[in-house]
Amino acid sequence: MAEELKRRLVHASGSGLVALYLLADYLDLSLTWDRFRLLMVVLAAGVVVLEALRLRVGLESWIYEKLTREYEQDQFAGYGYYMLSMTVVVLVFDPSIALPAMLMLAIGDPVSGAISDDTLRRVKRPPVLAATFGVMLVLALPFLSAAAAVAAALGGTIADGVTVKIGEFVVDDNLTIPIYAAVLAWVTLEVVPL
Repeated sequence: MAEELKRRLVHASGSGLVALYLLADYLDLSLTWDRFRLLMVVLAAGVVVLEALRLRVGLESWIYEKLTREYEQDQFAGYGYYMLSMTVVVLVFDPSIALPAMLMLAIGDPVSGAISDDTLRRVKRPPVLAATFGVMLVLALPFLSAAAAVAAALGGTIADGVTVKIGEFVVDDNLTIPIYAAVLAWVTLEVVPL
């Protein structure tokens, strides 16, 4: 239980990236969206290098021991998918779409994990899906119109709540949550008249 709490807290720390961008003007950091994009690319590249070292060279660290799950020992770890998906949405979408998508992964996913029963199901139970949707909607509303926020929350909830398998490979929701949320928000903004 303590290990899961640590993982969820590390997960939630990703919201610090969103806070950094939002507070940049107040803190006089000169962090434009383009510079933030560059920062995300550098962070994602660093994660890929660390994972390559861990998987190919055998780089061991107490951090890997504490924060990766047993099934991640011999495959690309969830934190790598986490950084890659956040970077993708930052590179592809405007801040109004990318930032709430990032928050859905950083905050919505660990909240969903905390309220679910931790069993691997094809589809999570309806109360967990409803609570996840509610959390993700609250995270999206400050950034998006109501329709786009609902769409983003729906995308994040589907990514979190429905397990996707390709053969024997289970697609990590750290990869899909921000991407589904951002794509559905963007489609809604393009289609729904304001």
